[in-house]
Amino acid sequence: MKQLFTKDTQAIFWNNNKTAIQRMLDYDYTIKRETPSVAAIVAPTAGAKFEKFFYGPDEIMIPLYKCTADAKKDHANADVLLNFASFRTAYDVTMEAVELGGFSSIMVTAEGIPERLARKMNNTARKAGVTVIGPATVGAISPGAFKIANVGGTIENIVNSKLHRCGSCGLVTRSGGLFNELSNIIAINADGIAEGVAIGGDRFVGSVFIDNMLRMEKNPDVKYMVLLGEVGGTEEYKIIEAIKAGQITKPVIAWCIGTIAKHFSTGVQFGHAGASANADAETAAAKNKAMAEAGIYVPASFNDLPAKINEVYEKLKAEGTITEIAEPEMNVCPKVRRSKQFICTISDDRGDEATYAGFPISSVATPDTGKGIGDVVSLLWFKKQYPKWATDFIETVMKTVADHGPAVSGAHNAKVTARAGKSVVESLVTGLLTIGPRFGGAIDGAAEYFKYADDNGLTPAEFLNHMKKEGVPIPGIGHRIKSLKNPDLRVKGLMDYAAANFPATPLLDYARTVEQLTTSKKENLILNVDGTIGILMVDMWRALGYTEDEINEFISSGTLNAFFIVGRSIGFIGHILDEKRLAMPMYRHPMDDILYDVQKAEEI
Repeated sequence: MKQLFTKDTQAIFWNNNKTAIQRMLDYDYTIKRETPSVAAIVAPTAGAKFEKFFYGPDEIMIPLYKCTADAKKDHANADVLLNFASFRTAYDVTMEAVELGGFSSIMVTAEGIPERLARKMNNTARKAGVTVIGPATVGAISPGAFKIANVGGTIENIVNSKLHRCGSCGLVTRSGGLFNELSNIIAINADGIAEGVAIGGDRFVGSVFIDNMLRMEKNPDVKYMVLLGEVGGTEEYKIIEAIKAGQITKPVIAWCIGTIAKHFSTGVQFGHAGASANADAETAAAKNKAMAEAGIYVPASFNDLPAKINEVYEKLKAEGTITEIAEPEMNVCPKVRRSKQFICTISDDRGDEATYAGFPISSVATPDTGKGIGDVVSLLWFKKQYPKWATDFIETVMKTVADHGPAVSGAHNAKVTARAGKSVVESLVTGLLTIGPRFGGAIDGAAEYFKYADDNGLTPAEFLNHMKKEGVPIPGIGHRIKSLKNPDLRVKGLMDYAAANFPATPLLDYARTVEQLTTSKKENLILNVDGTIGILMVDMWRALGYTEDEINEFISSGTLNAFFIVGRSIGFIGHILDEKRLAMPMYRHPMDDILYDVQKAEEI
C-alpha cells in the first residue's frame, strides 16, 4: 500500500458521532471531493433509517444500519471502518469487521481496551492484511483526499495547518493532540504534510511506527518524514534498523518526548498507557541518542524541532526534491446553515421540467413514450424502472380492483355523501376511509400470511393449523358468491397473466396447494381476487430481485393496500359522478331495514 487513503476513499462510521461526521463532511466539501467520505453509519440502537448532515450549504442523507454486515453489503466500496465504539464494544466491532473482510484499514478511537484483547485484535488484523490505526487515537489524514473524524480540528485550523492539500512531509506520532500541533509546525516551517497518522497511545496498538513509515517510503508524495515518539517501548529502534537495512531512504526527523523522566527517581507514566520506560533503552534520552547515531535528524530539544524541520525542508527544496505546491481552489462552508423540514426522494419540480425519480415527466407521460401508469407507479412508489411485464401487471391489478358494484361499503359511503350535496373530493374521502382490514386489507394480509408460511417451510396442513391456533381466518381465501363451480374470472385472468409473463410464481403455486385443502372442506373457500393479487405481488417483487426484508417492509408499510386504494378510487369517483349526473336526492335509510331494540333506560 503506497497511500493510506485517496480522494475516492469512503468509510463506514460505527456509532453515530454527529460532530465528528459533520467535520469529515465539511472537510470533504472544502477540498471539493466528488463523493462524501462517509458512506454509511452503523448505529445499533437507532430507530431511523438515515441521518441528515450538511454538505456545504445543502443537506445530504447518510443511511443508518443496525450492524456492520448490512452496511458493508450495501456499501462494498467503503473499505475503511471508523470504530467509535466504547472500550467495552470496540474489540468486538473490530473483530467482526476483520472477519467480514473488505476493509483495508480500521481506526479504533477507544482508549483502555484490555491489553490481552488488544493484542489479539491487532494480531488478527495484521494476519488479514488490515491496517489498524489505534486504539486510543484521533486517526489519520491524507490532506486533500480524506481525513478521519476530528483529526486536524476545525476547518479554520485545517486550512491554517495546510491540511486542505497535499504537502511533502509524512508525519507519524503517538499523540493525537501533538499530531495537530506538529501539523501546524510543519505548515509554518515547511509546506505541510502529505500523509499523517496518530498511531494511538495505548500500550498495544495496531499499526506501529515502522508500518506507517515503510508505507510512506513508497508514497511518492512523501519526500521526508517526521516521527514523534515518546518515552516507553522500543518501536523507534525498528526505524533505526530499517534505515540501516536501506528500507527507509528518505530523510527522517525524529524526537522522543519525555526526556524529563530521567529527573524522576521512579518510573512515571506520562499520559499514554505506553508512555512509561521499563528499561534504560525505553527512555526518551536513550532513543533520541540512538536515532541521532543512526543518521536521523534529531533536534537538541522539542523547542528546536521547528528549526530542524525547516532545515531539512530547505535542503530538499534546494536539491529540487521538493518543488512549489500550487494552492488549490477551495469551497467555503457557510457559517449559518438551516436544516430542511421535509425530504423528497421521488420527484423534483426544480429546473425546466419536473421529474419522476430522475426522469422528465415528458419521458413517461406522452403516448409516444410507450409508458403507462404502471411505469409512473414503479418510479414514484419504488424509485425503480420496472420491466414491461411488471408494469403491465400493476395496471392489470388496478383495473381489476377498480370497482365491485355499488353495494360494498366504500362505494355505498361515497354515494350517500354525494347525495348529501358534497363535492367529489369529500365524497371520495368517505369511501376511501372504509378501506382497511375488512375491505381491501385482505391483499396485505394474504401477502403477509402466505409469505410467512412459505418462508418458514410450512406444509399446507401446517399452515391451516397455524392460522387456526392464531384464531385468524386465512386472508385471501373465501368468497360469498364465487366457488369452484362458479369461479371468479378476475382471478383466472390474473393467474393466466402470471403464467404467461412472470419468470416464476412459487408463492402462487404454494397458495394453490393450500386452496386444494380449503375447498375440500367447503367449495367457496377459494383463493379470491385479493389473495391472488397479494400473493402475485410477492412473486413479482421476488422476480425483480428484492430481498425478503424489503418485501416484508413493503407489506408492513401498506404498499399492497395502496394498489387497492388507487384502483378503487376510480370506481368510487364513477359512483359519485353517477349520483350527481342523476341528480339523486338526499339518502335516508328505510326504517323497515333497521332492527329497533330500544329499552327504557334505568334510573341511577
